[in-house]
Amino acid sequence: MSKSNTMEDLNRENLVSLDMNFPVWDFIYTVAPLIIVGTKENDGYDLAPKHMATPMGWDNYFGFVCTPRHGTYGNIQKTKEFTVSFPRPEGIIMASLSASPRDGGLSKSQGIIQVLPIVKATTMDAPLVKNAYLYFECELFKVIDGFGENSIITGKIKKARVHKQYIRLSEQDEQVQLKENPLLAYIANGRFAKICETYNFPFPKDFER
Repeated sequence: MSKSNTMEDLNRENLVSLDMNFPVWDFIYTVAPLIIVGTKENDGYDLAPKHMATPMGWDNYFGFVCTPRHGTYGNIQKTKEFTVSFPRPEGIIMASLSASPRDGGLSKSQGIIQVLPIVKATTMDAPLVKNAYLYFECELFKVIDGFGENSIITGKIKKARVHKQYIRLSEQDEQVQLKENPLLAYIANGRFAKICETYNFPFPKDFER
């Protein structure tokens, strides 16, 4: 009989306990996508970058974290729809500008139109950021409140478009494709990365999702 592995004490590892009186995310780096959410706002538009964003399962649902204090939350509650743009690494400045605060007499919508290259969605009256590699047009599915001061906004994807250089094709070498067409990642909090070097994941034999 083979000797079984023994579980070691976690306290022996080179680890530091974090103070749970504060958000743990302030003390660590994590990798996240970076998207820009577009909404209709009164007579204009709003764009807002988000990094707490993810597919909601394997079907065509997408969600992100937002606070009711932000215009994005109220806009989606009102219009029941939103867009999602996935910027390329060279679009990091556009993502940064979309986070600009509202400025007194100048509405955020006016500022966005003046400085950001935007295009209009095809199934709704909402903006998308030009030169992104992936676009979603979503109808509101469900808002889940109660995560402290934050909420999760989820949508069903009505329309999706991807740049031809980023679409997955079986005859393409994935490593080469991503090296030539890198992805943008947000390193929370406050940094970003261009992902251009990737490797095949070592799935177990007969693995199924």
